[in-house]
Amino acid sequence: MARITLRQLLDHAAEFGYGLPSFNVNNMEQIIAIMRAAAAVDSPVILQVSRGARSYAGDPMVRKMIEAAEEMFPNIPICLHQDHGNSAETCQSALDQGYTSVMMDGSLEADMKSPSSYEYNLDVTSAVGTSAHSIGASVEGELGVLGRLDTGTGEQEDGHGATGVLSHDQLLTDPDQAVDFVSRTQVDALAIAMGTSHGAYKFSRKPDRDVLAMSVVRAVHERLPDLHLVMHGSSSVPQDLQDIFNEFGGQMPQTWGVPIEEIQEGIKYGVRKVNIDTDCRLAMAGAIRKVSVTKRDEFDPRKFMIPAMESMTDLCRLRYEQFGSAGNASRISPLSLTDMAKRYSNGSLDQRVTS
Repeated sequence: MARITLRQLLDHAAEFGYGLPSFNVNNMEQIIAIMRAAAAVDSPVILQVSRGARSYAGDPMVRKMIEAAEEMFPNIPICLHQDHGNSAETCQSALDQGYTSVMMDGSLEADMKSPSSYEYNLDVTSAVGTSAHSIGASVEGELGVLGRLDTGTGEQEDGHGATGVLSHDQLLTDPDQAVDFVSRTQVDALAIAMGTSHGAYKFSRKPDRDVLAMSVVRAVHERLPDLHLVMHGSSSVPQDLQDIFNEFGGQMPQTWGVPIEEIQEGIKYGVRKVNIDTDCRLAMAGAIRKVSVTKRDEFDPRKFMIPAMESMTDLCRLRYEQFGSAGNASRISPLSLTDMAKRYSNGSLDQRVTS
């Protein structure tokens, strides 16, 4: 099946009332795990690649791994998405590599550490939108800065994260400003700031509405009911995976992620893309630690990676089922970038793509 754009995928998700996990990838084993899970439940796939992952694996390797996934799983539509692009140049380089979607994170300056001005965010996101839409690719923007509401700080991970202490005004998306931002940038999806953050240590207790502002999701959805919303930093950091990791030599302090039921509630109010990375890392790392402890004479890397892939496959399959994307891959007929570009140019993408 052909590669698909984020816009077409999220339009389908909106039409049929489901959400999609968007999994970060760095290597072959992660991609295989995600694709096996998707094939098992007939779910479309979003594979997202950060700047750090592109540096780690190299663009040629990433490109060929995605091509291999398409060949191995021809019935699964795949969106290849640049996660947290820090500049128009980064986003353009991803488009040149065949990505069908890019995120321009203009909430931070290009250093990915300093909160930007609203005008900067508007200008850079609009520029990326014009470039991407001209070839039919999708654009995700971000309004507000990811970070913890209890501490006012963002987690530094993979080269991304605000430094210093931020105010709630910076850490929460303004719903009225979102209306202006979407109108002026024409983004296909909007990442909103609501108290989530990257990494494993998102909350110091099971989150309540004081630290996880689901009210922002509802408020933005009320003003922009056709807009596709994105929840970043939304790993749930399952307790059973923490326990396995620590049982076999890990030292992860007790932590809490975003509860599945909160994500499912968000899907009712326009959340269509849910970014997940930590859960996948934890699933694999715990399985690797278990082999290291229980089979101390083992030195074949495959004997570590096979159970790691199996653990991540189980995790991904569960998320496809929990978010409702299972059963939808075969219902989608991907449009080409050329067809999508025509729709952008003639204004028909002011409405959802339904075919």
